Amino acid sequence: MTLQTFRFTDVVRDVSGGNAKLPQSQFQPSGSLAVVDQGQSFVAGYTDEMAYQFRSESLPVIVFGDHTKAIKYIDFPFAMGADGVKVLKPLDMCDPKYLYHYLRQAKIPDAGYSRHFKFLKELSIPLPPLHEQRRIAAILDKADALCAKRRETIAKLDQLLKSVFLEMFGDPVENPKGWNLKPFTEVGEWKSGATPSKSEPSFWEGSFPWVSPKDMKVSEISDAQDHVSEVVFTATNLKRIDPGHLLIVVRGMILAHSFPTAINVVPVAINQDMKAIQPIDELDIVYLKSAVDALKDRILSVVSTAGHGTRRLDMRDASEVMVPVPPVELQSAYKAVVQKYAQQRKMMVEQLAQLERAFSSIQTNAFSGTL
Repeated sequence: MTLQTFRFTDVVRDVSGGNAKLPQSQFQPSGSLAVVDQGQSFVAGYTDEMAYQFRSESLPVIVFGDHTKAIKYIDFPFAMGADGVKVLKPLDMCDPKYLYHYLRQAKIPDAGYSRHFKFLKELSIPLPPLHEQRRIAAILDKADALCAKRRETIAKLDQLLKSVFLEMFGDPVENPKGWNLKPFTEVGEWKSGATPSKSEPSFWEGSFPWVSPKDMKVSEISDAQDHVSEVVFTATNLKRIDPGHLLIVVRGMILAHSFPTAINVVPVAINQDMKAIQPIDELDIVYLKSAVDALKDRILSVVSTAGHGTRRLDMRDASEVMVPVPPVELQSAYKAVVQKYAQQRKMMVEQLAQLERAFSSIQTNAFSGTL
């Protein structure tokens, strides 16, 4: 089927105007009205101030994050969160759910924290007849729901593992079981990283993983986005980090809200914004990672701010954080649980990847007229 295309501006109206926007400082954890902003969370908060209820158009509408590119289908009463929120309403010729799915797969350039609505206005939207749009939207809804269900299952499994940790060891901040304590700085040997000179191309022509904070989005590190050559280990002060270290980020704006950790399962090098910890004999690496993850809020509470605004975890401040050291036998029992969990999680992640590939294929066919 050859689909007729229409300019975005001929199909979609920006209906944001005339509505009050609720400042983030006024978001509540509960209330009679959900607040939708440009953040990645579907609902950012709540309010009881009904004067902020979106009133311009009948529902449903599409909420677009002008800075974040977040796209949300909203079919319930809501309040607009302040800054960067665009509320979009398609004309009668375009089904709202069809538009939502189309925008989700549209290639919108990344302009950082600049505004992106200008890119939306340049789009051309393929529009089959309304009944066909609704058929396509229904198929995509079902495929999307399967992916969402798998993500939910993975999240529940992650939460279950956290519960197992707390049941076996207790809250590491309160240490209700009275385990021996060690300062964070004494749980192992802390090793530093470095950045080889970018002006020496030969340093960056190899395949050895060089880990930086942007790689710290997974619990196990088996590769990195950047790689160095073997020559750097003799020509510079960069060190190899053998497998089995706890990698942490000690400098960067991510420390304003997160404390990423990972275990390297292959030899790596790290940059200067990170540390690698080789645990002492009394601490198993798997237990140590979970303990540090559970201590995230405590660690973030001692993070300091440099003069130019960058967050950093100094050794002096890190020494204030105490890490429980339970019996090695109990740590080993916990490690066995984690390994079993990891097998289940790996299977679920692989299934999710298959579902997402199928969903992407359906999207491609849907908007090319071949579904």
